[in-house]
Amino acid sequence: MNFNTMYKFLSKMSVRVENSVTKEEEFFVLRTVDFYNKILPFSKSSAIFLLIVLISFSGFSQKILTKKEALEITLENNFGIKIANNNLEIAENNTSIYNRNALPTATLTSGADYRRNNQSLTFTDRDTGNDREISGDGIISKTYNVSIGINYTIFDGLGRKYNYKQLKETYNLTALQARETIENTYLQLFTTYFQIARLSENTNNLQEALNISKRRLKRAKYQYDYGQSTKLDFLNAQVDVNNDSITLINAKQLLSNAKRGLNVILGSKEDVNYDVETNVDYNKMMIFSDLKTKTLKNNALLKQNEKNIAISEFNIKVNKANFLPTLGFNASYGFNRTENENLINPFGAKLITSDGLNAGLNLTWNIFDGGATKTRVANSKIALENQQILLEQQKVNIENNLKNTWENYNNQLFVLTAQKQNVVSNQNNFDRTQERFKLGQITSVEFRQAQINLINAKTALNNAKFDAKLIELQLLQLSGDIMNVKF
Repeated sequence: MNFNTMYKFLSKMSVRVENSVTKEEEFFVLRTVDFYNKILPFSKSSAIFLLIVLISFSGFSQKILTKKEALEITLENNFGIKIANNNLEIAENNTSIYNRNALPTATLTSGADYRRNNQSLTFTDRDTGNDREISGDGIISKTYNVSIGINYTIFDGLGRKYNYKQLKETYNLTALQARETIENTYLQLFTTYFQIARLSENTNNLQEALNISKRRLKRAKYQYDYGQSTKLDFLNAQVDVNNDSITLINAKQLLSNAKRGLNVILGSKEDVNYDVETNVDYNKMMIFSDLKTKTLKNNALLKQNEKNIAISEFNIKVNKANFLPTLGFNASYGFNRTENENLINPFGAKLITSDGLNAGLNLTWNIFDGGATKTRVANSKIALENQQILLEQQKVNIENNLKNTWENYNNQLFVLTAQKQNVVSNQNNFDRTQERFKLGQITSVEFRQAQINLINAKTALNNAKFDAKLIELQLLQLSGDIMNVKF
């Protein structure tokens, strides 16, 4: 295969659909690159060829799931958010006029009755005083009736009014609970998202370390084959390659687990293998006094407790309504029809019909119910007091949590700055150590130690970078601002 043919092949591969490359194609490209590195001198043609290879592999990269896209998918598909929205819809239905006894009730009843009897009648003659009996069989009576009734509670001691207000506050409480669910899902999503970013960068660093160890093993083998070093150096290099390989495999396993966890949060039914953004921006304009003010005003838990207090206040009023009388109105219209057949009574009616309208008011006043209402009112007041105490307790706990998180955030930002400098220092140290190792001025043990120090420094930097962002999100959740952040 000549260079032009290879160029055409790689150009076609560069426009392939993402993630569609097979293992065989990838292996072929890598072997081809290695082949051209051996037969071609480093020239303009070689540079062009390597550039084409890099462009080709850009088509093989997986789809990058941005933070914004992850958030949009989660808000649409997350199971917990769906349940929270359904609960909110239930609470809204409960505030409907149909669920607060504000409308009259109407009842329609109807019936039919059929009777077939044998009868005997005894009459006494007024003049003679003699009795005369009349009897008959198969006397039939058919009765039909239909009525419609309306009942309406005009006054119930204002219980209906306060019950409606209580239902409205219950709806507001459910809305705050849904908001808390969404906020927690935000934090859960980005905890997993940044964990994938952290593990991705750590995996890249470990892959780089493994490549260095493999080059060192290759060098140790050549030196051992030509008698320039002992077998001990070669064996140490083998051990280090094995250890780095194991560490890399474990890191890849953790990365795969984290990606599957992300699919669960996204509500994805398929096992999609996303790559994520690894860049992190920090909100350095936050001021503690502003955060504290927003927290006491907007924190989801505090707002929920305030709604619980309002619900408890209305619950007292609903129970007190039982001390007052209830005034009701009722009206009905009915129609009845009776048909008689084979009558033996000469004065009996063959057909009877009746209809009419009835209306009335009824007043009910439970003067004494054995103290049940009084007990409910007293317990409602105690429940209100408990909610007020709980609110004060939550304020203290959340304010303390805010202080700890704020201090932790600032410390983490300092650690992040220090770790950046640490990576620079370790990279310089490793570069110098590597040059000296190639010149035979230091041992493989010293080289390995410099390599480990660099890996540890890069890992610590990744941890600091993403830990600082997660702590920042915790601060925003406490202050009720996490849903206003743009990603």
